[in-house]
Amino acid sequence: MSYRAVLFDVGGPIDLEFAWESAVDGAIASACGLEGIRVDQAAIDEASETAVAVFAPDAYAHMVETLCGGDPRTIERVRQRVRAMVGNLEVFQLRPEIDGLLRRLRERGMALGIVANQPESARARLDRAGIGDLFGHHGLSGVTGLRKPDPRAFLAAAEALGVPPADCIMVGDRIDNDIVPAKALGMAAIQLRGGRHRRQRPRHQAEEPDAVVTDVPELEAAILRLIDPGKAG
Repeated sequence: MSYRAVLFDVGGPIDLEFAWESAVDGAIASACGLEGIRVDQAAIDEASETAVAVFAPDAYAHMVETLCGGDPRTIERVRQRVRAMVGNLEVFQLRPEIDGLLRRLRERGMALGIVANQPESARARLDRAGIGDLFGHHGLSGVTGLRKPDPRAFLAAAEALGVPPADCIMVGDRIDNDIVPAKALGMAAIQLRGGRHRRQRPRHQAEEPDAVVTDVPELEAAILRLIDPGKAG
């Protein structure tokens, strides 16, 4: 296999999202409190784990539903309050060492692309972090209108980079949004565990990633094993 491109999710692999997830958790707890629903950190953690375990497409929405006991009107009010609290929040935490890896991949002649469920403003965040110009394709759902796991989001990235899907490696933190659709298209897929979805596990063999890593050095080693298996240690 001759891999020529690496596609990245933003949340998780590039943006650690710790500050974002903490802010959303706090907003959910506050919004529930305004409804008279007392929510502590243990309840938030349990709701989060449940959402991840059942592969909820929108983990935050599922958490709200769980904490609100399923009442539709309460759920909608809480969701609106959460959106108001964090809708314009600007937080970005560049994963340590990821910028160096991106540059080394470019030096090896690899094309880089983004496939992410992120707003258009994520492009400016990448630019401020000094890595925006390293990507030949910025597949942000807020720009393309394509949200993972829609396979068209991945196909658009491969086409924009001029690389067949089978020559792409996808790096993401979610089995459902990243690993499954990438593998279905014949791409290699690496799960970078971290954040809210760090405990998400494949439900069957078809969902198994080609590699599972927890930090950038492990990620680089996994990519190199795929690119050049004969030289990888």
